[in-house]
Amino acid sequence: MRYTPDGEPHFAPAVVDRTTPDATWWRAEVLVRNPVTNYRFLVDDRWLNGLGVTGHDVPDDLDFRLVAYDPPPAWSRDAVVYQIFPDRFARSGRDLPPAPDWAVPCDWDTPVDTGQALVQRQWYGGDLDGIAGRLDHLERLGVNTVYLTPIFPARSNHRYDAAAFDRVDPLLGGDAALARLAGAVHTRGWRIVGDVTTNHTGDAHPWFTAAVSDVDAAERAMYYFHASGDYESWMGVKTLPKLNWASPVLRERLAEVVRAWRRPPYGLDGWRVDVANMTGRCGADAYTHKVAAFLRAAAGDGLFVAEHAHDHTGDLDRDGWQGTMNYAGFLRPLWTWLRGDDLDLPHFLGVPGGVPRRDGVAALATMRAFAARVSWRALTHSWTLLGSHDTARIRTVVGDPYRQEVAAGLLMTMPGTPMVFAGDEIGLRGVDGEDSRTPMPWHRADGWDHATFARYRALVALRRDTPALRHGGLRWVHADADALAFVRETERESVLVLARRATGTPVQLTGVPGGSNVYGGAADLRPDTTGTVTLPADGPSFQVWHHSHER
Repeated sequence: MRYTPDGEPHFAPAVVDRTTPDATWWRAEVLVRNPVTNYRFLVDDRWLNGLGVTGHDVPDDLDFRLVAYDPPPAWSRDAVVYQIFPDRFARSGRDLPPAPDWAVPCDWDTPVDTGQALVQRQWYGGDLDGIAGRLDHLERLGVNTVYLTPIFPARSNHRYDAAAFDRVDPLLGGDAALARLAGAVHTRGWRIVGDVTTNHTGDAHPWFTAAVSDVDAAERAMYYFHASGDYESWMGVKTLPKLNWASPVLRERLAEVVRAWRRPPYGLDGWRVDVANMTGRCGADAYTHKVAAFLRAAAGDGLFVAEHAHDHTGDLDRDGWQGTMNYAGFLRPLWTWLRGDDLDLPHFLGVPGGVPRRDGVAALATMRAFAARVSWRALTHSWTLLGSHDTARIRTVVGDPYRQEVAAGLLMTMPGTPMVFAGDEIGLRGVDGEDSRTPMPWHRADGWDHATFARYRALVALRRDTPALRHGGLRWVHADADALAFVRETERESVLVLARRATGTPVQLTGVPGGSNVYGGAADLRPDTTGTVTLPADGPSFQVWHHSHER
C-alpha cells in the first residue's frame, strides 16, 4: 500500500489477514498523520486506486482517501430521503392567512404556469400540517427521512428568497405547525431535514433592508456592496443579494439560525444547503470550506448536504460539506444512459443542446471519474437522486415505467443516500423544475401509476433489509452499451446487481457470487463447472441476487 503522510509517499506491505471460501482478505497499516490521507495499492506492478486498476502511473488526486474529520451522523447511511416542496404537497384545511400581495391563489388542479409572469407567484396553499396528514403515504413507501425545501417567510412560492430565518412562514402554518410535523416525524423514528440559503437572502430580509438603508449599519458588511452603492446578487438576480462570509456578524447570526432550529420542539436533524457551490465564493474570496466547518460546528451532529449541480469534488472531505446532491456523479450519467428515444429537452441541466445519448461504458466512466475524487465516506453520505424540484422528472426523461424501474433500482442499490422527489413514485411527469412542481394528486389516485409505486416500495424494502446495500463496498464487474453490473459486499453477504436498458447478449461473469434472486423475477444464479454465471439478456430490466458468505 502506498500512502502519503505530509505529502511524501510511504509504502507498507500487505499481508493475508484471513481466507474464506469466497475471498482472501488482505491487510495493510496506514499512518494517519493528516486530516485527509491518500492511499492506493500496488498489485503486480499495477496501481489500484479510486478509478480502478491501471498499468501506468497516476496522479494522487485519484487515490482512495481516509478522512479524520468528524464524521456525518451515523443515521444518514441508513436514510431514504423523501423531498417535499411544501406549497404543492398537501393542504390541511386549517385556516391560514389570506394570500399575500405577491401571490396568485390557485386551485389544487390549476395547471402550473412556467411563464416568467407567474412562475414564482402561483400559490397552491400546501402547508406543514398537510404534510403531517400524509405521512402514512411515506410509511407505505418505506422512506425514513423527510426533506423540506425552504419553510421561512419569503415573497415567492419556492421561498429561496428568505425574508427571515427566525420563524416559519405563516402561510405554511407557522412555528407551531413545524413543531407538530417534526414531532410526528420523530415519533415514527424518522428524521427531518430543512433547507437553508447560505449564499444569499431575499431583498425583503431585515438584514438586507438594514444594510441597504444605512451605510453604517452592522448588517452592511454582511453583503457585498460596491462603491457605487450597487451590490452583488445571485446570478445577477437583484432580489437575491449575496452574503459576504468575511463578516463575523454574518457568521454568528447564521450559526444561531442552525443552532436554533436544532433545539426542541423542532429538532431539525440537518440541512440541505442551497447554492453551496457558490457560498463563500466571490471574486478572490474563497471561504467555502470555512463556512462548511463553521456551520457544522454550530449544528453539532446535524447533517449538512450541499447542493452542487456540477463538480462537487473539491468541496467535500477537506473539512467541507459532509455530502452533496450527486447530480454530476449519479443523475447526469444515468440520464444520458436511460433517456427515452423521444426526449426533447432544450438543455441538459443548464448545458446547451439537450440530454446527450450515451452508452453504459460512458455512463460508468462518468460515475467513476467523480467517485474517484472523493472519499468513500463522502460518496456514501451524498444524496443520489433521479430528479428534484429543479429538474425534469425521471419519468419524462426515460419515457416509460420500465426504464424508470431500472433508474429506481440503481438509486436504491448504488452507494449513496437515495432521495425520492415526491410524486416520482407514482409516475408524475415534468419537463423542467417548474413543470415538475405539480401538486400531488391525492384526490385522483385512479391516475397514479400504482405498479411504479409497488416497484419503488419493493426496492426501498430491499435496501432496508439488505445491509450490504447500505454499508457494503462496491465492485464493478461489467459494462457494455446496454448493461451495467456490480457487486455490493460485506464480509457476510454479496449482492449482485444487473441493470439493463435494453435486451442484449447474455453477460457471462467469473469471480462473482451466484445467489438467490431477490428482485426482478429472474432465476437463481448457480456457477457452472468453470465458475461462470450467466446473467439474463432481456431488458429493460433490473435484477438483484443475494449470496450469504456465512456457512
